[in-house]
Amino acid sequence: MEKEVNLYPNCESTVWLRSCDEEIIQPMKGTIAGEIPHWLRGTLIRNGPGSLKVGSMRFKHLFDSAALLHRFAIQDGEVTYQCRFLQSNTYKRNQTAQRIVVTEFGTAATPDPCHSIFDRFASIFKPGESLTDNAMISVYPFGDEIYAFTEGPVIHRIDPTTLDTLDRRNLTECIAILNHTSHPHVMQNGDVYNVGMSVMAGRIKHVVVKFPYLDKGDMFANAEVVGSIKPRWSFHPAYMHTFGITENYYIIVEQPLTISLMLMARNQLINQPLVSSLKWFQDYETHIILINRISGFEEKRYTTETLFFLHIINCYECDQKVVVDLCAYKDAKIIDAMYVHAIETMQTNPDYAQYFRGRPKRLEIDLREPNLTKIQPRILADIGCETPRLNYENFNGRPYRYFYAIGSEVDVEHTGSLIKVDTKTGEILMWWEENSYPSEPIFVPKPEAKDEDDGVIISAVVYGNDERRVSLLILNAKDLKELSRTTFKTPSPAPKCLHGWFIPTKE
Repeated sequence: MEKEVNLYPNCESTVWLRSCDEEIIQPMKGTIAGEIPHWLRGTLIRNGPGSLKVGSMRFKHLFDSAALLHRFAIQDGEVTYQCRFLQSNTYKRNQTAQRIVVTEFGTAATPDPCHSIFDRFASIFKPGESLTDNAMISVYPFGDEIYAFTEGPVIHRIDPTTLDTLDRRNLTECIAILNHTSHPHVMQNGDVYNVGMSVMAGRIKHVVVKFPYLDKGDMFANAEVVGSIKPRWSFHPAYMHTFGITENYYIIVEQPLTISLMLMARNQLINQPLVSSLKWFQDYETHIILINRISGFEEKRYTTETLFFLHIINCYECDQKVVVDLCAYKDAKIIDAMYVHAIETMQTNPDYAQYFRGRPKRLEIDLREPNLTKIQPRILADIGCETPRLNYENFNGRPYRYFYAIGSEVDVEHTGSLIKVDTKTGEILMWWEENSYPSEPIFVPKPEAKDEDDGVIISAVVYGNDERRVSLLILNAKDLKELSRTTFKTPSPAPKCLHGWFIPTKE
């Protein structure tokens, strides 16, 4: 009998493949260890893959999983937990049919005999209605409203108390964008910015959209395009998941992973998943584009090595320089690594660890250098990390020192970890516990904090040895020492989530 191969014994990959079978509608109490800081009061809303199953069918890619919203409410030294599925049109149609009837990022829908090729052709011109609206990536505030996001043009308003899905907004109707990033920027004054693609004067352009904050009124009705650039390749605009913003610039990192518009149209006609529209240009450098925030036009463009990224850590200006920090990979194979089959077979795949071999890198741009100057990146810390967060409220777009992230590598001793990186010294602090898999760390500043890292880190944790257990972990942000943990026994498997937002309780 052959010995079972287990190349990555410290990584329990099945935490990504869980499917929630039972929503938790009423807030449930947990068991508290330690003490929750008295000043910490608010609601953590999280989003992520909730179920890979529809009837007897299963999705093929992690990004296709039905969106599951999580709510951790912190009040008076206690925490409660809820989880509910986002009631997108895609989710409701799939559940009604008990099969996959909407094509996703990596999964083709079962053919609908009632839809002719002419119907599919017409749908190309209505991306907000023809593409999946399964918004399972992130959540962001627009004023006092909370929305669930993915990269399609439809976002969903959710009730931050009950997790009810309240309504859906098709942004093609208010600002005519075909898609947008999953990570808009929320400014200190409440304005929201995002980057997407739009058709302007008959050409595809990357556009920056502003949703101005209003005490009363519709932020979406007042949306406007405040910046635009032409893609490097007209029919292959760059894929982007995040962008940067500083005092004077919108920053777009134009990587060589692109969306083939021709393939996208073809794939809609023949019912193929969106991932097959992506094309990687291995022999081309990555471009960093600075769009002037006053004029809205491209001011300068720089190049760097060929790299792939999902998340920008932060960008800022200092001493006639622009600094861009991001989690960089040599190629885009991390997307392939998130296929369900790839996750299930990772323990026998000796190349799998390389797919996650990214590093936090800094691109330091001297504004006095001429156009297309090549920037050499430097590694901020020798550790693989993802879903980076910082003291966003006070340091987004400004000079900063610390960021927090989850460890991303699968072949290290502590695969489930939270890390803190000092970008000035390269020092790394780490929290880990065997069989524990934390989610994106969110920094909450302490009231009247004087230091950048004076506050706490909150993270939702799932467990490799118990699929029906989830915890809210609270760490001291200065040293990553555990302050408290509230643990909940869930009635069905608790999946690992992706991104979230903390809403402090108003005094």
